[in-house]
Amino acid sequence: MARKNTAVKNNTPSPRAERARRRLQRSMVRDRDTLLIQYDNSAAGYDEDDVEEQREEYGVNVITRHNEESLISRFSGAFINPFTIVLIILAVVSFFTDIFWAEPGKADPTAVTIIITMVVVSGLLRFVQEWRSGSAAKHLSEMVETTASVARKFKDYESGETHSEKLEIPMDEVVVGDVVYLAAGDMVPADVRIIQAKDLFVSQSALTGESEAVEKIAVPLAEPKGNPLESNNLAFMGTNVISGSATALVVTVGDDTILGSIAAQLQAKPAPTSFEKGITSVSWILIRFMLIMVPVVLLINGFTKGNWFEAFLFALSVAVGLTPEMLPMIVSANLAKGAVSMSKKRVIVKKLNSIQNFGAMDVLCTDKTGTITQDKVILEYHLDIHGMESIDVLRQAFLNSYYQTGLKNLMDISIIEYSQKAELTSLWEDHKKVDEIPFDFNRRRMSVVVEDKSGRVELITKGAIEEMLAISSRAGYEDSIEPMTEELQKKILASCRNLNNKGMRVLGLAKKAVQELPEEILPDGTFPAGTLSPSDECDMIFVGCLAFLDPPKESAAMAIKALGEYGVNVKVLTGDNDAVTRTVCNAVEIDAVRILLGSELEDMDDETLAKAAAEVDVFAKLSPSQKARIVAVLRNSGNTVGFLGDGINDAAAMRAADVGISVDTAVDIAKESANIILLEKDLMVLEGGVIEGRKIYANIIKYIKMTASSNFGNMFSVLAASAFLPFIPMLPIQILVLNLIYDISCIAIPWDNVDLDFLRKPRKWDASSISRFMFWIGPTSSVFDISTYILMFFYICPLFAGGTYSSLDPQGQIYFIILFHTGWFVESLWSQTLVIHMIRTPKLPFIRSRASLQLSFFTTLGITAGTVIPYTWLGQRIGMTPLPFLFFPYLVGTILAYMALVTVMKKIFVMKHKELL
Repeated sequence: MARKNTAVKNNTPSPRAERARRRLQRSMVRDRDTLLIQYDNSAAGYDEDDVEEQREEYGVNVITRHNEESLISRFSGAFINPFTIVLIILAVVSFFTDIFWAEPGKADPTAVTIIITMVVVSGLLRFVQEWRSGSAAKHLSEMVETTASVARKFKDYESGETHSEKLEIPMDEVVVGDVVYLAAGDMVPADVRIIQAKDLFVSQSALTGESEAVEKIAVPLAEPKGNPLESNNLAFMGTNVISGSATALVVTVGDDTILGSIAAQLQAKPAPTSFEKGITSVSWILIRFMLIMVPVVLLINGFTKGNWFEAFLFALSVAVGLTPEMLPMIVSANLAKGAVSMSKKRVIVKKLNSIQNFGAMDVLCTDKTGTITQDKVILEYHLDIHGMESIDVLRQAFLNSYYQTGLKNLMDISIIEYSQKAELTSLWEDHKKVDEIPFDFNRRRMSVVVEDKSGRVELITKGAIEEMLAISSRAGYEDSIEPMTEELQKKILASCRNLNNKGMRVLGLAKKAVQELPEEILPDGTFPAGTLSPSDECDMIFVGCLAFLDPPKESAAMAIKALGEYGVNVKVLTGDNDAVTRTVCNAVEIDAVRILLGSELEDMDDETLAKAAAEVDVFAKLSPSQKARIVAVLRNSGNTVGFLGDGINDAAAMRAADVGISVDTAVDIAKESANIILLEKDLMVLEGGVIEGRKIYANIIKYIKMTASSNFGNMFSVLAASAFLPFIPMLPIQILVLNLIYDISCIAIPWDNVDLDFLRKPRKWDASSISRFMFWIGPTSSVFDISTYILMFFYICPLFAGGTYSSLDPQGQIYFIILFHTGWFVESLWSQTLVIHMIRTPKLPFIRSRASLQLSFFTTLGITAGTVIPYTWLGQRIGMTPLPFLFFPYLVGTILAYMALVTVMKKIFVMKHKELL
């Protein structure tokens, strides 16, 4: 089946990228001479004209960066979203009605100031958060600013002869078809085909996740690999030569390289995250509702009151009332509070929005090496010839690793560290080194010669298991020695294969006594150089095996189990081989019965891959683009996906995820691509991040639902009042102040307590649930608003104004209206603020679930301020008057009845829709 990336546009390769990939695949199977003919080159290299032709045809060896957005573009973009656009429009309209068209001396900038403040704060926060864009791609470009050694031809114009030189040139001058020379310490300058190699080992862990260096050869493959990174005759830009030397032919350069394709993915604009989609959908719900309500309010008041300008102003205030003005600040405060909380756990939050995505996450994809493993080689077993733990094998291994003078590799270091824990390091006091046979890649082993205090001299050799068995004629077990029979060899090899299948690297260990000592001994007690040679590594006594593994971090299994308890499914996406991956996954209790390989994934379309990704938890031998594709497919299936990684090969996947997470030891490009960085290696921090994210979601959704439902209830009441009252039920400025006091009461919501039951499963944004909540809970307040209208219009206002509205003179009617406005203002504020405590939890408030002290303080402060305002100069300025004492007993009774009704409606809502928030 042909691959169709219809669902993941960002991962669909361009025609140019496909051509480059095919060139790499063709080069895998062609021999040296065929490749040189294909690119019209020879061992002598290109001349200047050839270089220009190749550069013109295949491009330059530079990873390009697309034009960055200008500062002005970024700044303006931070203010463009549905929510802020509505507020800006309302602010402009309010400017004309309250200031520009106002009578002299009566201009009131209050409404405009409040709305503009909300817009500015929201936009500035977004601008600052997005300031870091483009830095990841910049790091990739800077990584490859170095030189390369190439063959080039030059013509001597005096003699007319052409000669070839080996030149060091800037890497960006390398072209496709160039013959390049590689040596230990070099960075590979492009994606190249090895055409001649001697003991070449390349570290490509940043691209594949393999902790061990990979041997590269010049032999053509029988058939091309689907994933170029799996080919052992290709080397890739950005990887490093660890040892050996090679001659190679450049196949792809710049943007066409594997590294270039990763950079291109990083520069693509990331898809909207779960959080961003949620906020946008909420905004559009409110906007659509506003577009319906505002014209209705305008028409009802215009026709019933006859004053269309006053009706317009009132409709404008309704629009403001339906807009949760503090939403940007509530969201930002929640996220900032979460970032502070995470920082105390040694976690850097680079993008605030990612904290909520952390909570919504139901799938965590993770690389293996350096994330769930320690990214270091550990000695797992030291076994004798019968597969039993042997302290003697460990002693011999320690002496070999301790006394070798060459560069100690990870396995030597792990042997020494293990021996220190076993308290064997005092062996060096009882032995001295007298000679050494260094490691080389032809023999694949190294030896040391040591002498103990009794004068016994031994040759101890460590190396690849096949090589060690080939030079061993006997086998040692405890104090006995037996012949190395074919049957014993098969038994040892079977034991080693079993260890290999568990993902372990196995070395053999052998020894023998050195009988014929040289006559000349140097003053320091050592043999003269060259006394012993590789030819002496024969007739050895095989003593056992050493098995090494990159083990999981101590916290990995606990963290994965904890995430599972919170509804997060962990999937492993690695470039490493399936044997190592299966061992690590089994150790941390991830189901690795079925592992999907990159070669299998290559033939799947997105629909097939989506089904496989839902069922399989472990993916191995993946390319960077395949990792990103799996993440994208999981997201398109409705999951909120996190990605935990530490290498260049993880950067694109982190970019594609809802939340990218990296670790303290990651390469710079991975840290730049991540939204969250763990400074501690304890992966239990992941659990804390999930909980913090869900707390943030809970408190944001509390604000949105309680505000939307309260505002909807108020506006529903306004419609009823507008239809039957001979005046507007509340002044526009009073509605704005009412919403402002309520929003101030909500400032402490980020610090509110969240029920433990709510934190147990992932939470996703569902705009339809907000609509259901708004239509279900909102009208309950209207019942008591209307009862307040009736009380104020037919009893309290006539009692204190001196008669019914129609019987009063104009001055009396003004007082009647002011008293009515004040009464409804105070009742609305009390009901709207106290209902926060009712809606914040599905449990019985104040008894089974209590709000935080901060929230209780601010709601009390808001109610107190709103009740006191009518008795102050501010109340007089916005058209209020002191309320009679008779009003308050009714107010208390109304609020208690309202809270009781909300509790009943809340229970019914939970029974019907299974959850409140």
